[in-house]
Amino acid sequence: MRTILRSAALIETWFDNLRPEHRELARHLRDLVAAAAPELVASVKWGNLMFTYEGIHAVAIVMHKDHANLQVFNGAALTDHFPELEGGGKDVRHLRMRYRLPVDEELVQQVVRACVEQMVLSPRTVPGALGER
Repeated sequence: MRTILRSAALIETWFDNLRPEHRELARHLRDLVAAAAPELVASVKWGNLMFTYEGIHAVAIVMHKDHANLQVFNGAALTDHFPELEGGGKDVRHLRMRYRLPVDEELVQQVVRACVEQMVLSPRTVPGALGER
């Protein structure tokens, strides 16, 4: 069974492997997530920077060629309050951010806090969980 790698060195290597023009946005998003929900644990999984809450996927920073997504694993439950969340999957939604454009910092932090609050209010094991609660 694969394990999630959480070492600080691996996370820094993840940043180092990004294109220089993508690195600044990725670090900024990481800092916003950490400030909004310091209880989240960062790791590298599936080539993305993943944040978990009590072993369950909460959000991830997913880099693309022309934009980055803040993927919210319980985002479907948050769309009434955050219509900016995109996507049509069963649970996952995302905020899309273009490189070199300003980030709506308050929105990112509000979405991350709402994600964690939803997880606290509705504890459950979801796909991608690291273990049972």
